[in-house]
Amino acid sequence: MDAVAKMPSQPTVRPPIKRPPRKVPLSQRFNARMLIFGVVMMLPIGYIVYDFLDSVITGGIKDLGNGYKLVDLKAMSNFPLDQVDGKQQDIPKMWRDLDGQHVVLYGEIWQPLSAGNDDISGFDLCYSITKCCFNGPPQVQHFVRSRVVPGKSLSYYPNLVKVTGTLHVHLQQDAGRVSTVYQLDVDNIEPST
Repeated sequence: MDAVAKMPSQPTVRPPIKRPPRKVPLSQRFNARMLIFGVVMMLPIGYIVYDFLDSVITGGIKDLGNGYKLVDLKAMSNFPLDQVDGKQQDIPKMWRDLDGQHVVLYGEIWQPLSAGNDDISGFDLCYSITKCCFNGPPQVQHFVRSRVVPGKSLSYYPNLVKVTGTLHVHLQQDAGRVSTVYQLDVDNIEPST
């Protein structure tokens, strides 16, 4: 027994104490770079959502308050229409109600008619020449037949333009088929900014 009593005792090893991890302050977990990154990533998404909701809520027509209405040319042309036997009643009422209204349209000039010395007397206006008509041939409602009002001298601009004038919504037929749905008496053309 003496031998057992004289043996050096083993030191008892205590397991390490597990302490909860120290919570890093918010200022160290979240920095300015992360905030800037989040804002930059959300801007395009926010714009897309805003643009979609704006077009759904307004239907593509906004009153500018100065006697003019801003009309979304793409929305105005996005409805089915029989290209041969179409009738005035086939045009949605919201677009027919724009007849005689002063409007602002953004689009591209297609087939300008020259009036001499770089002035144009008429043209067709389309929301986008390159993006229009992916689902088949161009539809007559995709174009606004535009004529410059007498006494005005307006120039041609390539790419996107802002066109103001008086819109007429009259389905017209020529040679047994629909030739035009929208006509515009153009007061002004300027490059879009």
